[in-house]
Amino acid sequence: MTDKEKFQRVFDKLHASPDVLTEVLNMTTNEKVVPIRKKHFISKVAVAIAAFVLVVGSGSAAYAMDLGGIQRIVQVWIHGDQTDATFTVENGSYTLDYKDADGNDVHQEGGGVAYENGVERPLTDEELLEELSMPDVEYKEDGTVWVYYMDQKMEITDKFENDICYVKLEVDGKTQYITVKYQNGFAISPHGYVQPSEFN
Repeated sequence: MTDKEKFQRVFDKLHASPDVLTEVLNMTTNEKVVPIRKKHFISKVAVAIAAFVLVVGSGSAAYAMDLGGIQRIVQVWIHGDQTDATFTVENGSYTLDYKDADGNDVHQEGGGVAYENGVERPLTDEELLEELSMPDVEYKEDGTVWVYYMDQKMEITDKFENDICYVKLEVDGKTQYITVKYQNGFAISPHGYVQPSEFN
């Protein structure tokens, strides 16, 4: 017995009722199936407007990039206080604009490069923000010297011996060792104090 005969034998046992057969025959004779096709027309005016918006939009985006790179609002620690600032980055350089405790506008600039396998590259946004969160030393007009690290601030005026001061600060499990040469810079390391002769 062939497959065709087996198939026929199985389906011979199935029978449709006369009402169903009549309905199916009426459907096939009365209706003709026609595929539906829709055409979409886009007017020339719409195309011209879209092209104009694209050209103007891309020009203004390029213009904004030329004005000052990528800009965002960040929270940074300034002298022990968390402050909202406008942070603009372009090619490894940044500007930081914020208001100080007295409400005055402050503008700060900086930047840098990193070396990977002997190749110089500009610092990324994250690296620049990390640099901004590092400890800082301030010499005030009243003669005092202060160290700031995140939410900590410490006066170190009386801690200098032979114009050198060593400060250890910890925040969120991170330790920073700061070596300060009076009026002559400072060095920071997470591993230990840097000898003053090493950063002169």
